[in-house]
Amino acid sequence: MRLVKRRARAGMAAVAAWAGLMGGVGGCTEGGGSPVEIQLPGKARSPQEAIRVTPEDNAKGVPAEGPLTVHVPEGRLERVVVTKVEDAQEEQVPGSIDPDGLGWHPDAGAGRLALAAKYTVDAVAVDGHNRRQARHTSFTTYVPEERFIGYFKPENRSTVGTGMIVSFTFNRPIKNRAEVERAITITADPAVEVTGHWFGDERIDFRPKEYWKPGTEVTVDMKLRDVEGAPGSYGVQSKRVSFTVGRRQISTVDAAAHTMEVRRDGRLLSTLPISAGAPKNTTYNGKMVVSEMFDVTRMNGQTVGFGGEYDIPDVPHAMRLTASGTFLHGNYWASPDTFGASNTSHGCIGLRDDKGGGSDTPAGWFFDRTLVGDVVEIVNSQDKTVAPDNGLSGWNLSWPDWVAGSALG
Repeated sequence: MRLVKRRARAGMAAVAAWAGLMGGVGGCTEGGGSPVEIQLPGKARSPQEAIRVTPEDNAKGVPAEGPLTVHVPEGRLERVVVTKVEDAQEEQVPGSIDPDGLGWHPDAGAGRLALAAKYTVDAVAVDGHNRRQARHTSFTTYVPEERFIGYFKPENRSTVGTGMIVSFTFNRPIKNRAEVERAITITADPAVEVTGHWFGDERIDFRPKEYWKPGTEVTVDMKLRDVEGAPGSYGVQSKRVSFTVGRRQISTVDAAAHTMEVRRDGRLLSTLPISAGAPKNTTYNGKMVVSEMFDVTRMNGQTVGFGGEYDIPDVPHAMRLTASGTFLHGNYWASPDTFGASNTSHGCIGLRDDKGGGSDTPAGWFFDRTLVGDVVEIVNSQDKTVAPDNGLSGWNLSWPDWVAGSALG
């Protein structure tokens, strides 16, 4: 009887041991029992030893050059997921595990690490004895003290004239011009070569060799984020904008004849009487581009280098041609017989208008038919040609001279 009971207890113990072993394999046991570990050959490594991540966990101020790698001393990597969190947006970093399974590296096209961003690394590996390990790490990249941004024209999704020049003005001087220029890509459909030209350290303009063709769709890709524009100064913009080129309108102002011929797609729409700059304040010659349009604006001579000679609070139908203050605008204060007969302005081009802006006046007619990006060319004035950086006046440079201003050669 004792022998039978002893054998029964031994059998029950064996069953219990087997159940416990199976519970250990599954990772948990029913009824609150403790897990049973399987002791495989060899000493198990800690997660930090089994999966080695560079940069280290919780590292701060990691430079853009990294490096970013995941490595195991033995066995193989099964899975690596690296996630970038930037401006509250998550993006997976493309990369691949090496053929031998021992390492993971970002793809060549992934570029440098983004600055002022957080990265997380999740890796799973199997060692030489089929033991699986997982590791999660994170790090943050360097946050620059100085940032630069580029203010650009034209506006996104706008329709512009065929003379539009894409212009960037930066809030800080740019020393690494080639790097910044390379980070701005302008493509057109139909395709045309577009080249940049630097005007000093804070401005770059882009244009094709000839005026854009009507209907062209233009896309501007700005990949300036983390580009080092100058020592310690990095870009912040990573965005895409686009615009459409409308019809071709080119207006020619003859300062000597006091007229402006308005041509649309090569066809003469109208010849309007004008008044240009007086002999003491002549108007620039050359090709200019409408960069801003105002239904009404104030014009104060003190803001453009004159004394208190004029301060008109309600100039109608004003279209900016240069940064220095040349406008083509409506004029209601001069005698109507001035237009087409004499030049009396301080350098602007005046068209007859009514106070408040008339819709059926020459100024109102022209304003309603004008787009930002339209070309106004002034000839036969007793003045020099406008400087190419005065407004969007880059069309006054020959194509070889324009290309020579690119930092990319």
